[in-house]
Amino acid sequence: MKLATYQDGSRDGQLVVVSRDLSTAHYATGIASRLQQLLDDWNFLSPQLQDLAITLNHGKARHAFPFEPAKCLSPLPRAYHWASSVAYLQHLRLAHAQRGEALPEALLGEPLLAPAASDQFLAPCAEQRFAGVDGGLDFEAGLAVMTGDVAAGASSAQGLDAVRLLLLCTSWCRREAAPTGAGLLPGWPMTAFGPVAVTPDELGEAWQGGKVSATLQVSWNGRKIGQCDTGSDMSFHFGQLVAQLARQRPLGAGSLVGSGPVSNQDPAKGVACLADQRAREAQAGEVRTAFAQYGDTLYVDLKGRDGLSVFGAIEHSVTEVE
Repeated sequence: MKLATYQDGSRDGQLVVVSRDLSTAHYATGIASRLQQLLDDWNFLSPQLQDLAITLNHGKARHAFPFEPAKCLSPLPRAYHWASSVAYLQHLRLAHAQRGEALPEALLGEPLLAPAASDQFLAPCAEQRFAGVDGGLDFEAGLAVMTGDVAAGASSAQGLDAVRLLLLCTSWCRREAAPTGAGLLPGWPMTAFGPVAVTPDELGEAWQGGKVSATLQVSWNGRKIGQCDTGSDMSFHFGQLVAQLARQRPLGAGSLVGSGPVSNQDPAKGVACLADQRAREAQAGEVRTAFAQYGDTLYVDLKGRDGLSVFGAIEHSVTEVE
């Protein structure tokens, strides 16, 4: 099942079911008007939406219409809880190596988590406005999960069972406020999610052991900089990330946990953030890549094994606050 939230002038938008190939959609009106409503009553409402999704995928939904990602808000426009993590330790290794340091042993055993702003998320196809781009404006492209209720002290297996939806994710980052990739709240002023959230079963065999095995495509100013493998170098799977977040307190339905930037050990796979690119250039002797500037553009997408987009693309441009 694939779900999106259309703009309708309200804060939380209107829930729609989207076809598997992202070509058509159908309003979920009469079952659930908002995604949070679905998450709050998942066991009752999700089978009804699944029936609608099957009808839509078979081309038999009477009131289907062409799906337009540009009309989407974030699948969950605002959330009770959103935490970013560093699930790919290669990202930390590169950051420490650039400073001439080895990755501390203490960071190898469990994932770093940091709270991030969740009162409003960026639309997937929108301008990203900043008051200033000095100080290392960057992005971090990866994946995230949305959970049901999770009990405090949940195991990683229980955390994995609580995953309801998967999302494409890009967090905008100010490196001077988040030097290690998991720093203070001002380090992540805004986050965007892809147009469509998907249930894990939509990924088929690409969803294994709490990891997604697919290709994350990242283009910066029209130039492809990443063809990243989201599965091979993920150090902590999503069940572990959810369990870490619920270690001391329960999580409410609709909590979000992100992987942080996908970071592969193989340089040929490229990068999902400018910091990794700069770190690799520093190792080679000269940093050539600048951080984000006004007028820059970002394109992030994830392709399934059939070559089709799974979540729809995130398309942003960096502009100045007026």
